[in-house]
Amino acid sequence: MKKGLKKLVKVCFLAVLALSAASCKSSSENEVTVEVKNNLDFDRKEVVSIERSKLEKLLKNNLESEIKVKSEDSGKYLRTQWIDYNGDGKGDEFLFQAEVKAGASAAYLIVAGSEIAPESKAVTFSRFVPERIDDYAWENNRVAFRAYGPTAQKLVEEGKEGGTLSSGIDLWFKKVDYSIIDSWYRKNVSSPGYYHMEHGEGYDPYHVGASRGTGGGGIWEQDSLQVAKNFVNYKTIAKGPLRTVFELTYAPWSSYGVHEVKRISLDLDSNFSKFEITYRSEKKIPNYTLGITLHEKKGEVNINKLKGWIRYWEKVDSSYVGEGIVLNPKIIDTAFAYDSKVPDQSNLLVSTKPNARLVYYAGFSWTGSGQITDVTQWDQMLGRQAEIAGNPLKITIK
Repeated sequence: MKKGLKKLVKVCFLAVLALSAASCKSSSENEVTVEVKNNLDFDRKEVVSIERSKLEKLLKNNLESEIKVKSEDSGKYLRTQWIDYNGDGKGDEFLFQAEVKAGASAAYLIVAGSEIAPESKAVTFSRFVPERIDDYAWENNRVAFRAYGPTAQKLVEEGKEGGTLSSGIDLWFKKVDYSIIDSWYRKNVSSPGYYHMEHGEGYDPYHVGASRGTGGGGIWEQDSLQVAKNFVNYKTIAKGPLRTVFELTYAPWSSYGVHEVKRISLDLDSNFSKFEITYRSEKKIPNYTLGITLHEKKGEVNINKLKGWIRYWEKVDSSYVGEGIVLNPKIIDTAFAYDSKVPDQSNLLVSTKPNARLVYYAGFSWTGSGQITDVTQWDQMLGRQAEIAGNPLKITIK
């Protein structure tokens, strides 16, 4: 009896070990640990991306929609997003938003499951807007922008009303964290000029014209700026809870025959659109120059070549707006404010050394939104964006 009992205990013990091993194996195959490290001296809340190849073991037996992320500390599930860049139906990057204290690390678990992350009205969004001629507009929970298409250009060239001839970037001042693009354009159809007036959500008082707006580019030569006209094609790549991505293509421009594509992205909680410019030219270009319009030249300029940012601070109606461009200081050639007597040709300019690809950030903050109250805070935001651009969060897959 005792011998039989010992044998039974041994069999049960081995069975438990086998189940435990199988459970560990199953757990290992259904989760990936991610460490996110912040090397800077301030807290950061940013969207991070994981390449699809790093998640193959999870995707082997699970759908993309079943891949979730939770904080290892709190156990809370986070919002996520896949981005399919090549249009093959498979996500190339997996996104989630990490929060990491200054000089610290945070751990996250990527798991397969059916859990639902909390929803939020704060999202990123972009789309082509045929009901307003042919704008392309984009936004997140903090800022909004737009660019102008070929029909708007054609109207100007034919001497008709309503068009805009510009490759400059327009700014929309919003004070709410939910999406306003669809609403403002829809109301503008029935009430022309609607979004130029404040209705409690913000408004568009910003004039672009033939200027660079905030972040438009060109080639600086002989005290003038050669620029592209309106975009001729667009491609929406992604819009979702964490990041919107799209491309604008421009017809050959300047005496150098520049063929240009702008890939623009905007992350949740960021005041800065990321511009990735790729181009080829029929002749070698001397520079690629970025600009911010100086409007009536009544604002304040600040140039920080050492840190890699320029900015303009100006009064708009009864409030103030800070506009800025952030880029790698190593590629800056020169930066200066150009004063012209020609309307819309006075710009704060930063000239870069020519390369086949240029990456920079352009954005703004409006005091009416409550995000900042003075120019000191805007300079601090620019300085931090420059540090963030130069020191991405370090991601380690375990």
